[in-house]
This record gives sequence, structure tokens and C-alpha cells, in this order.
Amino acid sequence: MKTIYHAADSRGNADHGWLKSRHTFSFANYHNPERMGFGALRVINDDQVIAGQGFGKHSHRDMEIISIPLSGKLGHGDDIGNNGIIETGEIQVMSAGTGITHSEMNADNNEPVKFLQIWVIPNKAGVTPRYQQLRMDENMPHNTFNQVLSSNADDAGVWIHQNAWFHMGRFDKGVTETYELKDVNNGVYVLVLEGQVTINGSTLDTRDGLGIWNTKSFTMDANAEARVLLMEVPM
Repeated sequence: MKTIYHAADSRGNADHGWLKSRHTFSFANYHNPERMGFGALRVINDDQVIAGQGFGKHSHRDMEIISIPLSGKLGHGDDIGNNGIIETGEIQVMSAGTGITHSEMNADNNEPVKFLQIWVIPNKAGVTPRYQQLRMDENMPHNTFNQVLSSNADDAGVWIHQNAWFHMGRFDKGVTETYELKDVNNGVYVLVLEGQVTINGSTLDTRDGLGIWNTKSFTMDANAEARVLLMEVPM
């Protein structure tokens, strides 16, 4: 097993007033040649947008873009006919493909919205742009990894054009859980959303990240009540 640890406070930092963002990997004005991604996982942005503000219309091509609200409401609009609100407990994916123009705005006039924006490099270029929004089961069982994204449209959660799987879970203090990789050629990037866990001797606190590869599985111990996101992607 190989691992790489990224402390929360080692991430890139951007403060635009209306937007505060922490970048796990190089993005926009943050460039670190040692932080260009993790396999097919290219971007993890931890964004906070103030009330009534957001990202105006802009375009993407050939990228799988996943948004996961952590608190608040995110308003979405695009040029392929989708308009709506993504709330905490939901997940959104766009396959940019040949090109999509969209906006992501705070849909609340009083409270900030906090969300993760994640980019995964697709396994095929030039696909027809698509959009998908799904409520993750509010009754997802605790103390296990619940699948929220895969490569298969018929599988649990949303899907993307890549041999990837995302899982989320809430864990009680003292729980131990093992994750079996879907593909042994993949790696897993673990992001602790809340709490503290230990994996392979590495203790991870809130917003710490750990990349894991060259293994078939790994075991996680919850040192405190924790919420965790696993992103399995090709290396």
C-alpha cells in the first residue's frame, strides 16, 4: 500500500469576498507542481459562497464535474435546459463533453452555501453533454460506506464517464470499517468531511485528505464521530 497525506491547512487558499475556496489540487491562481491531482481525480474545491452570489455563466469541455452541497442551497442553470436547486443531501453531476455552459449560484438570500466541487477526467472525449441530480438516501445506514457515484447508469447513485466509484458514510466513534476497491488498478482519495479517523497509521482530521493506492483494500477506524467521502478513480 502506498499513501500520500494532505493536511487541510496545506491546501491552496482563495478569498474573493463572495467566494472562499480551499483547493486540494492546483486550480486557478493556486499552482503546486506536486499537487496536480490524484490519478483521474483532478480537482477538489471546498467552496463557500455568500448569500445571493455565485458563479455566473461559464463553459467546460471534456470533464466530469460533481457538486456535493454540504450546507445551504445551490442554484443551477445550464444551456441544455436544466434549472433547479441542489440541496444538502443531494449530488449533482455534469458530463461537459463537447461543451456545456452553466451557472452555480447561492439560492438563498440570507445564508452561505458550502459545497464540494470535484472534477474527474473522463475516459472518453466528445460525449454528448448531460446533467444528473439525485437525492442521496436520507436514510443511508450509518457505519458503512454508501455508494453515491459509479461508472454504471444502472448502479446506485449518479454515474460518470470513468471507471470510478464514490462512497459516503457517517461513522460513530469506535467503529472500524474496511473498504474493498472495485478495481485493484484504481486508487482511493479519502476526504474527511467532519471528525477524525485513522487509516494505515495516518490520523486524519476534518478536511484532511489521504490518497491510497497499490492495495486491494484498507481499513478505517473512527476516532470520533466522523463523516467521510471516498473517491475511487483510475491511477
